[in-house]
This record gives sequence, C-alpha cells and structure tokens, in this order.
Amino acid sequence: MSVTVKSAAVKSETKTRSDAEIVEAYLTASMVPDPDGAAAYMKPGTVITFTGGREFDHPRGPTGFNARRYRWVKKKMDRFDVCPGAGETVVYSIGTLYGEWIDGTPFEGNRYVDRFVVQDGQIVKMDVWNDSAERILVQRGIEA
Repeated sequence: MSVTVKSAAVKSETKTRSDAEIVEAYLTASMVPDPDGAAAYMKPGTVITFTGGREFDHPRGPTGFNARRYRWVKKKMDRFDVCPGAGETVVYSIGTLYGEWIDGTPFEGNRYVDRFVVQDGQIVKMDVWNDSAERILVQRGIEA
C-alpha cells in the first residue's frame, strides 16, 4: 500500500517539475536502487535501451543487470541538456559513473550519456551509453 501512495505522490509531483527535474528524480531513485520508485516517473511500457542494445520494460531490468556487473554504481550528474520539441522534450543527462566492479575494484570517471524522451510529465523512452565495456576490456589486457 505504501508503494501505491508513494507512486501517486510522485506522479502528482511530476506535474510541477520541469522535464529535467523529472529525469533527475528518476536517476536519483534508480541509484538507491529503488526501481519501483523510479518507475513512477515512467509511462508504463516505456522501453529502456541499455548498454549493448539490451532492452528492458521496467527499471528493474537495468538494476538487475548492474547487480551482475557492479557491487555498486552511482552517477555524478554533471549536466542536463534539454531539447524541447513538438509534444515532447528530449533530456540528456551527461556525467560519469563511479563505484566498485563486481570484484571490488573501485572506479570513477566512467563517462555516460543517458537520453530521455519526456511527454506530459512522464519518461516515455530511455537510451543508455557508457564506457564500462571499454574499461572491462582494458582490465583484461585488451587494448580498446
């Protein structure tokens, strides 16, 4: 019941937030990690295209994937680029990842770009890119 109340509260908050603030709130919830809280900022059925072209239909997908790659991971959100369009806004979150790989090795400065499409106060599409695969190759002695 508390999830329903929280989701309803989050949805009412999105009406007063800018599109960039909606994206920031989504990312903040996803880093807890609280995939169900993050989902409150998304329209049901939203496709999340993650690194490597993996597609998920709920924030639980990336959270589960990240749990196999990292002990923990967070985003240092450096900036949001906002591109208003007809009936939608594209918001880019640009920054770096930091945390620990699954083997416990710490990392920082791992570049990322997340692209969101926001319509009527809800995220309707998300695309994710970062340098993690490049860094894993280098760790394994493969020049990337």
